[in-house]
Amino acid sequence: MTGARRRVTQQDIARMTGVSQATVSLVLNGRSDAEVKLSAETREKVLRAIAETGYVADPIARRLASRHNRIIGVFTYEPVFPSANSDFYHPFLVGIEQQAEVLGCDLLLMTSTPVVDGRRRLFHGDNRLRLADGSILLGRTIDRADLARLLAEEIPFVSIGRRDDAGGPVPYVGADYAAATAEIVRQAIVLGHDRLAYLGLGAGPESWADRGRGFRETVASAGVYGGHFAPPAEGEPVRDTAAVLDAALAAGVTAVVAEEHADGVALYELARERGVALSVATLGEPTRAALPTAVEFTSLRIPRQAMGAQAVEVLTALIEGTPGGRQRLLPCEVVPGETLSERGN
Repeated sequence: MTGARRRVTQQDIARMTGVSQATVSLVLNGRSDAEVKLSAETREKVLRAIAETGYVADPIARRLASRHNRIIGVFTYEPVFPSANSDFYHPFLVGIEQQAEVLGCDLLLMTSTPVVDGRRRLFHGDNRLRLADGSILLGRTIDRADLARLLAEEIPFVSIGRRDDAGGPVPYVGADYAAATAEIVRQAIVLGHDRLAYLGLGAGPESWADRGRGFRETVASAGVYGGHFAPPAEGEPVRDTAAVLDAALAAGVTAVVAEEHADGVALYELARERGVALSVATLGEPTRAALPTAVEFTSLRIPRQAMGAQAVEVLTALIEGTPGGRQRLLPCEVVPGETLSERGN
């Protein structure tokens, strides 16, 4: 039986042509070197030997030489596949996948990390971050200790969602929630509402803090009333919608801006059931199940697919060391609906 033919190596080409392996590498990669002057004759001799032997570069060796695997890691702090989250996270993943395909990169979804207190941990004993050239982080709340360590260890990464500094500027592609929330509040004021309320935390994770800041700054600058009704804890729904509605009516509130779509739907439907005129706008797509409704809500459309795609762009620039903005905020679209109307209607 004839043995399998041995793969031709750069060392073989070097021996055949009487040059160094470094010279063969320079020819293969189409590069010149300040310390190695290649004559046209030497280059032609190496190229001829490559053609005659059918030499094919080892793809793993080529990647090691360039220090890039063309693999992008995707780490999610919350599960993205359960039905409650799938609709919200899916456009981010589509954007990441499409841009990675354009760039000829593969994706590595990191799912082996341990779950502690319901959240995955980025750093653990069997950490696989280094398998990828860099990683995209996805999640409402990202551990600041993780961000600080990534920066300190100079591991390339980009967060989807704006992040505060963590021992240094954090690379991110986020949505400009503050500006979009401010625009909705201004629309409510133009419609005659001078007593408004914010339903949600308006603090904590940056995406909620930015929405809350947009609300507070706009009502303050307009000189109108801005109340605040907070849920019991981060990520939890408003448990007593009736109590919120009673408090809003007692305070003379005629328009509510809801952080979570599901909470806004519940409040609006209860007001309709009671025959109370209350305008409600919501600040993004649903992140959890909402009551069924046929009403079109005034809301924000988050540029989720674009955020995913641009996160890949920013990460690629970081890996390759090319210039460009490392922090991007993309505008949200204010979507008009039936639920924000003139005061008294």
